[in-house]
Amino acid sequence: MEDIKPANKDLILREKLALQRTTLANQSTFLSFLRTSMYFLIAGLSLRNLLMIENSLLIEIALFVTSFIIFVFGTLNYFKHKKSIAENKKHIGDYQLEYYKL
Repeated sequence: MEDIKPANKDLILREKLALQRTTLANQSTFLSFLRTSMYFLIAGLSLRNLLMIENSLLIEIALFVTSFIIFVFGTLNYFKHKKSIAENKKHIGDYQLEYYKL
């Protein structure tokens, strides 16, 4: 019969903390995408009032589209990484089961 080695408590804690840091980094990255998207949106809204440029409507539309693309990409990126993080939490659960058996 094989001897099962007890799980290292430090390893469990380190992995949990690493996943929490990764979750916070993912949220921070999403907020950065959101902030950048809002900058482009505000630039598009205020362009006509600040500058008297011919064809400013085309530039405004380009800024609005860029803002939307950045927002959609950031949202998709956030949920993709959130799913990946949730899948990695399952591996820590295996260690927890070993830990609680002791």
